[in-house]
Amino acid sequence: MSEYWFYICLPLVAFLYAAVGHGGASGYLALLSLFSFAAHDVKTIALTLNLFVAGIAFFHYSRAGHFDKKLFLVLACSSMPMAFLGGRLQLETNTYFHILAVFLALAGLRLLLFSKNNDHKKSKEFSMGVALLIGGGLGFASGVLGIGGGILLSPLLLFLAWCNAKTTAGVSALFIFVNSGAALIGMYSKGLTYPSPMPYIILLVIVAGFIGAYFGANRWSNQYIKRLLAAVLLLASLKIFLT
Repeated sequence: MSEYWFYICLPLVAFLYAAVGHGGASGYLALLSLFSFAAHDVKTIALTLNLFVAGIAFFHYSRAGHFDKKLFLVLACSSMPMAFLGGRLQLETNTYFHILAVFLALAGLRLLLFSKNNDHKKSKEFSMGVALLIGGGLGFASGVLGIGGGILLSPLLLFLAWCNAKTTAGVSALFIFVNSGAALIGMYSKGLTYPSPMPYIILLVIVAGFIGAYFGANRWSNQYIKRLLAAVLLLASLKIFLT
């Protein structure tokens, strides 16, 4: 498959994910696997791009007033050390990609199942114990699989009604940012390698992510974008299983 398609699809993924408050790791992982990047580079690249796009998304959502500091701090307290531990693990390649495919499928289903607008739903007080368990579990998964964890955190927050859709996006964005950083630190001792065009890849996602996050936080409904992402992630998951 032509590499030009990769550079066309990459900013589109960053734009769409940033618009819903995510870093885009699951989308980047799908693209990187589809375009045959080296397996040992895939997780590093996805987490690095996550840092930039999730950070930009958090900037826009928090600036627009969509953030719950207390909920984030409880989640991050358990997620960051677990993301660090997960980042130190090295899985056998086939196992890694099959687990990745499952996560992509779950992410796609998440976007389908939680497509209704929850912005006006009354929030409940969160449980600190449950939040710590959720943070730790998703933090470990983010380190092992090279995702920020937000793609799975968002449906849980909406399902538990701890915050509305916009605040969920703000919390998820910073959650993704800190977990991606912790996972990369955990991977550092084993060596981080990047492909030569990495500076151009980063520049593309920064520009696209900035635009997407601005419109997502300030202008657009997330509903249509979620449906598009669901289709992309489910197709990518199926492709990995059939490879």
